[in-house]
Amino acid sequence: MNDRGIRGLLEDVREGRLDVDEGLSRLRGWPFLDLGHTRIDTQREMRCGQAEVVYGEGKTPEQLVEIARAILEHHGRLLVTRVHPESGARLAAEIPGAIHRPSSRTVVVAPGPSRVGEGLVLVVSAGTSDLPVAEEAAVVARHMGAEVRELHDVGVAGIHRLLAHTEALREARVLVVVAGMEGALPSVVGGLVDRPVIAVPTSVGYGASFGGLAALLAMLNSCAAGIAVVNIDNGFGAGYLAAMINRRDRSRDGKARG
Repeated sequence: MNDRGIRGLLEDVREGRLDVDEGLSRLRGWPFLDLGHTRIDTQREMRCGQAEVVYGEGKTPEQLVEIARAILEHHGRLLVTRVHPESGARLAAEIPGAIHRPSSRTVVVAPGPSRVGEGLVLVVSAGTSDLPVAEEAAVVARHMGAEVRELHDVGVAGIHRLLAHTEALREARVLVVVAGMEGALPSVVGGLVDRPVIAVPTSVGYGASFGGLAALLAMLNSCAAGIAVVNIDNGFGAGYLAAMINRRDRSRDGKARG
């Protein structure tokens, strides 16, 4: 429940549209709801602007269904990341409106389109093998209300594929750039744009890539300015940060900057 929801609830009680007991019932479980195996942070949206996102790994299908129902009751929307195929199928079957995306390992329930900010988040990936992480970033940013476009398979091994989309790169307010192997793509993109670039190293690559460590170190040592780096395979963190930048990058008069 966010500020607007609590304000509406209090006004309903004050105006007699809702009795006190019903109001208390709706506030039950705030600021957190104890399910026994999980304590859901029902105050997260008020503090941080977004409801709690569920990390699916290590949780049973039964636990995820219970968590999902509780979050939907309080917030009306749901995002679960790193979902095992069995859990994803279970959520899609038992939670009304749930959409399971196996490639990004996400499950989403959204009330409908909701634009937050007027800019564009562009998710760029080096190769097809990086798609799962790139798609996770795109799903998260869209769930947070951002307009998202995707540009895939434009790695530096065929740099003409990237340069053919230079105009699209410069139209974005913030870019998420996903790459494995040597992790060179964010540096190239950072040298072409005047917008924030969020670099995401992936665990794609042969032995000396060390499960994404080589890409991570390359991105941290980028000579291009304006690049921030998230953890290996952390499409969630990149998509979340990109949506926050897109939402907050506004001039003082309240109009979004292009």
